[in-house]
Amino acid sequence: MKIVFLEADTLGDDIDLSKFHELGDVVKYPCSDPEENEKRIGEADIIVVNKIPMNKDTLSQAENLKLICITATGTNIIDFDYTNKMNIPVTNVKGYSTNSVVQHTFALLFYVYEKLSYYDEYVKSGEYIRSDIFSHFNIKFNELYGKTWGIIGLGEIGKSVARIAEQFGCKIIYYSTSGKNRNSEYEEVDLDTLLASSDVISIHAPLNDRTNGLIGKEELQKMKKTAILLNLGRGPIVQEDALADALLNDEIGGAGLDVLTAEPMAADNPLYKVKDSTKLIITPHIAWATVEARQRVADEVYKNIEAFLKGEKRNIVTQ
Repeated sequence: MKIVFLEADTLGDDIDLSKFHELGDVVKYPCSDPEENEKRIGEADIIVVNKIPMNKDTLSQAENLKLICITATGTNIIDFDYTNKMNIPVTNVKGYSTNSVVQHTFALLFYVYEKLSYYDEYVKSGEYIRSDIFSHFNIKFNELYGKTWGIIGLGEIGKSVARIAEQFGCKIIYYSTSGKNRNSEYEEVDLDTLLASSDVISIHAPLNDRTNGLIGKEELQKMKKTAILLNLGRGPIVQEDALADALLNDEIGGAGLDVLTAEPMAADNPLYKVKDSTKLIITPHIAWATVEARQRVADEVYKNIEAFLKGEKRNIVTQ
């Protein structure tokens, strides 16, 4: 078996992939090359892929291809009509990043909520050395205790965030984007109620027809002026031009984002204009990317291939 990693750099150069050699001949390409992808796929029995679209165009030379392994949970890169027609099975990985994304959710929150960029700079600039009092109160911040935390998307990540937020003394409410999620532990509300009531709103929902553009100008205007918006779901769920305006005009308290509509960030992204780090932090889609989570991805892909070679079905997705 020839196993071809089409975008090995998406896992990081610190991740151990050596055991894949136990399963076959391994070829690792660091990143996608649109002019070479078809040829690389055509040489493979098994491909490991992250972002490259898997459709008729890219798979046109895939005469030997027996398995597509996605190094993610989302399967939006797959044209399932085509792969199913060609009898090419597809696997994904699940549950690998929950702890990492939950941790990053709180990292983004506290960076903005406690104005840490300001206080860090206050000390490093030497102002604290020159101060005549032991503390400094120029930019105010509040306790999380007693606040309302609204969650959009109460899946495994959302529920884990809720449990930790409860330990900080927060009241938890949630909005189900599908209308099917029912959780007796927490209060379900409609979107307008969540927007108006929450001091912190975190998004952990998938991108689909119901969530695309869910948070726009009207929704942001319904939020408290002190509220913090966190997006750990997918970039297009939040309309970036509306969010930039809301932040620049002090319509909400701040935002923490790990996802954007275009990744890497586009030069004309309206959020690039927001330079005040007490209002906005953007990280480059790294919430999932702790060392442990990235190694888990590799380990899960290994198990998927191992099971396939044994004639077993593991994490097979068809749509």
